Amino acid sequence: MADTIKPDSRAAVQAQQDLGLEVVMITGDNQRTAHAVAQQVGIDRVLADVLPQDKAVQVRTLQDEGKLVAMVGDGINDAPALAQADVGVAIGTGTDVAIEAADVTLVSGELRGLVTAVALSKATMRNIRQNLVLAFAYNAAAIPIAAGVLYPITGTLLSPMIAAAAMAASSLSVVLNAGRLSRFTAPQTTHQVAAGPGAGR
Repeated sequence: MADTIKPDSRAAVQAQQDLGLEVVMITGDNQRTAHAVAQQVGIDRVLADVLPQDKAVQVRTLQDEGKLVAMVGDGINDAPALAQADVGVAIGTGTDVAIEAADVTLVSGELRGLVTAVALSKATMRNIRQNLVLAFAYNAAAIPIAAGVLYPITGTLLSPMIAAAAMAASSLSVVLNAGRLSRFTAPQTTHQVAAGPGAGR
């Protein structure tokens, strides 16, 4: 018996690894089949012969290793593991139970969507940190001056109009910086077609 590996699987796995993620396969398939498929798509760590009810246990084991775990699945048997994971990702073409248990659903059903989701989440968190720095910098500079910290030295007081303009500039810079996310482009993945034995990943 043989299943055809999705054309974008190897490229999607490589793209995830390029983002600094460790990709692990959890499957009910036997060791031989699982490792054959994993080799074709570029996965080094394989947890095979896992019974459906034990997938959540395997996710918990990974979490106990100190890892932040995102679980990708599409079947009824994946639902407990999706719920256990720090982030559950359901394939949109999968079962309703899996979709309900997950935090994120890849509507297209393509693994490239996972690469986009991870890259976008990283860009969003980076943008949030930048906004916090911008807002803090404005307030750290403007509030002491508005409170008169320079008055004993220079006799300078901050005009209320200037203070209001500075606060508006602070808000505007944060909004403009956040708006850069609208120009986000997903990382490109190179399609590589592979076929091999396996079922029910």
